[in-house]
Amino acid sequence: MVTSLTPDDVRQRHGTLFSKRLITLVDEKSGRAKIYEECCAQGPVEWDAVNRLRARGVVEHVEVQGTTLIMDARIGEGEVRFGSASRETGGQALRSVTIRNGKVETVWIGLAGASVGVGACLPQAQGVEKAEYLSDEEVGGSRKVEIRITTPVHHRLMIGIDDTDTKEKGATWVLGLNLARGMPHGLFLSHKIVQLNPHAPQKTTNCAATAISFAVRPEDVKKAVDWSKDFVAKNTFSDQTSMAVYQGLTVPPKLTKYGVGAKSNILSIHDAEHHAKESGVEILEITGRRGSIGALAAIGCFDLGLYSAGLPEDFKHT
Repeated sequence: MVTSLTPDDVRQRHGTLFSKRLITLVDEKSGRAKIYEECCAQGPVEWDAVNRLRARGVVEHVEVQGTTLIMDARIGEGEVRFGSASRETGGQALRSVTIRNGKVETVWIGLAGASVGVGACLPQAQGVEKAEYLSDEEVGGSRKVEIRITTPVHHRLMIGIDDTDTKEKGATWVLGLNLARGMPHGLFLSHKIVQLNPHAPQKTTNCAATAISFAVRPEDVKKAVDWSKDFVAKNTFSDQTSMAVYQGLTVPPKLTKYGVGAKSNILSIHDAEHHAKESGVEILEITGRRGSIGALAAIGCFDLGLYSAGLPEDFKHT
């Protein structure tokens, strides 16, 4: 018998625990998912990251950012490799990711102490709609818990902006953060300051572009883009501001190559428009076209970690 509980039900049963937010991003065309779990402390996040990689299931890559665990997974079901006392032993796993009736269903398995994490803690997170216990709903001790958690479908929306300041006033990265904090149509995920070629002839000072990513429900994507366009238009100081828009969990390799190239080369508006069309990126002219070069490069470099913030020479000896 399956027991279905709301986050409030779980909280009443187990008390308030540690998971803060659960966001499930999906890209049905590529069969990919990206799951964000926010916790109140780093210890559980690091432990969960290692154990989920060990147990596999559908998890393919994990990243820890402070108290947030980010998992790259495939849509579908995978074999969970729990062992009795071997190197492959894992206490926690994501067994499957399924999209059904406009919702994301994730199935989790936890053993012993890890059963508290998936059976009592995660179901309380903001973003969870319901939790269905496919096993006994009791957690802890030597128990094994299997649970199906339902969350809304979200897509990753990326907004790149550049050329919003002048030598006298403004900063593109500040405008980007203000946009991120004010967005009413999506959940703010990440903000990047992307260093570009400092020898570009028409830079202001630092020659840095900015990009922001959001988790947005499919029906709200247009609202989010329109709101961003209006926000940038109202707050830019430049007459050459452009915005780039991309949806997807994976940045196309050609677009990444373009972004990396913008750190060393002098690129043209034509280069930007060509690569945008080739990569499925929409460029929106806000007050001018020149900003399209950096706005597109910011999306191209978005998933490159520290490299996005630096120049090639910064990493020659790392």
